[in-house]
Amino acid sequence: MKSTILTGILTAGFLLLLSFSDPEEIRNEKYRPQFHFSTEKNYLGNPAGILFQNGEYHLYYQHNPKAKNPENLILGHAVSKDMLNWQFLPDVINPSGNQGDTICNSIQSGTLVADKENVLGFQQGNNPALAFFYSENQCGLHLLISTDQGKTWKKSERDPVLAGKPANDVQNPRIFWHNNSKKWVMVVYTIPEKDIRKKGFSFYHSKNLLDWEFGSHLAGFSEYPSVMELKVNNRSDETRWVVMEANGNYIIGTFNGFTFMPESIRMKSDFGPNFICPANIVNLPADDGRTIQIAGLSQGEWPEMPFSGQLTFPVELALRKISTGIFLTRQPVREIEKLYGKQLEWKDEKLIPGINKNLIKKAQGDCFRIKGRFDLKNCDSFGFMLRVGKKNPGIELLYNVKRQTLSLMGHSIGLAPLDNKISLDILIDRASAEVYANGGIASISSLIFPEENDRDFILFNNGGELLVEELTITEIKPPWMPEEEKSEKKK
Repeated sequence: MKSTILTGILTAGFLLLLSFSDPEEIRNEKYRPQFHFSTEKNYLGNPAGILFQNGEYHLYYQHNPKAKNPENLILGHAVSKDMLNWQFLPDVINPSGNQGDTICNSIQSGTLVADKENVLGFQQGNNPALAFFYSENQCGLHLLISTDQGKTWKKSERDPVLAGKPANDVQNPRIFWHNNSKKWVMVVYTIPEKDIRKKGFSFYHSKNLLDWEFGSHLAGFSEYPSVMELKVNNRSDETRWVVMEANGNYIIGTFNGFTFMPESIRMKSDFGPNFICPANIVNLPADDGRTIQIAGLSQGEWPEMPFSGQLTFPVELALRKISTGIFLTRQPVREIEKLYGKQLEWKDEKLIPGINKNLIKKAQGDCFRIKGRFDLKNCDSFGFMLRVGKKNPGIELLYNVKRQTLSLMGHSIGLAPLDNKISLDILIDRASAEVYANGGIASISSLIFPEENDRDFILFNNGGELLVEELTITEIKPPWMPEEEKSEKKK
C-alpha cells in the first residue's frame, strides 16, 4: 500500500438493517413522507454525499441522533438499489473524532469518490471509496476511506486534506474527474483573506486525490458547491458546465479543468423556501447517462412529529436551449413510475368559469403525481387547490397569465408560456409539494402541512376559457407497499 496508512475505525464493523420500532405506526404518522427519504427520529439535514457503487446508491446525510435540532451532527447512512427503497445502515461517527454536543463539532457537506483506478494502491478488487468532508471548527477537510462497501470508514494519514489551510478556510468539498485535463478537481467554498466580498468557490486539481494544487477562484457564491458538465438539448457535440450554490442558484459556462468562465447570468433552479444544499450522485455508470440530484427540504417545525426534515425526490438534470438562452431543467427520475397506483386521465377538456364543475373531483388522497399541459386560450389565470378539506381551502398553485408568474406558498417564478401553453408536473407527498414547470425549466419545492382529512383537489380557471389538452393524476404508492397491492391499485 502507498503512503495512505489508515488509522482509526470510525463506525460499526458490520452491516445492519435498522428496522423502525413499529413500522406500521410510523408509516401512518400524519406528516411521514411516503415516497421521500426521511429518518425515523430526530433531525435530518442535508445530503452530505451520494455514491453509486456496485449496483447500489449510498446516501450519506446530516443526522442528529439525539434531537430535532441541527446540532451534534454525524453522518447517517442508507443504501438503495432504485432510489426508492432505502435500507438504514449504522450512522458513521463524526470524522473529527470529537463527539461533543455543540454545533462546532458537527459534520457538514462533502463528497464521495470511487477510486476506480486504484491510485491509492489498495489490493486489487477492493474498489475503495473515498469520502471528503468538512467538519466545522475541526481543522478543515477530512479524508475517510472504506474498502468494504461503506461498512467501515477509516482516517487516512493525509487527514486533514489541504492541511496548510487554517481551519474553516476551506469548506464543503465537491470532487469530480475532469476527463480533458485527466485530473481530479476539488471545488471548495472559501472566503479568501477573510474578505466577505471575495467569498466563493476555489478550484484545486490533483492526479492522485492526495496532493492538491490551487487552480482558480470564482467569487460571488455561497457554500455547498456543485459543478457538472451537461449536454445541451441532449446533443453529445454540445455541452456546458454548470456551477451551483447552496440555494440552487446557478450559472452556465465553460471549464478547462482549472478555471470556470461564465457565459450566463445567475439563475435559480428552484424557487421554493425549503430547497437547500443539492448534491449530485457520483460514479453513475456511463450507460446510465444521467446526472441525478437530491437536495434537502429540512426547514420547518414538523409539528407533532418525532422527526424533522426530508429530502427532495431525486431529479435528473439537463440543459435546454430555447430562444432566450440555455437553462437548467430538473425533472423527477423515471424510477418514480414503479410507484404508480390508480390513474385518472383527461384530454381536450374546455373549462369555462361559472359553467364547469371541478374536473378533478374524483382525485382524493395525499400522495399524487399531477401532470398536465394547458392551453391558456383567453383565461386570466388558472391553477390547482391542493389538499382541500371541509375547513381548509387548500394550498393554491396559481399561474397568472398577465404577469407570467407561477406561485406556490407565497413564492413566485417568472414563467413565460410556450406556444401559449403551460406544462406542469407536480409531486404531492404528505408534507411536501414539488412543482416542475415547462419541462422542468423552473421549479418550486416547498413543505406543506395540511390536516389529515384534507384530501381533495380542485382545478380552476378565472377570467376566460382554459383548454386542458392533457392531464393525468396518478396515485403514488409507498415503496414499502407489496407489489401485489400496487398492482391492485392500478386496476
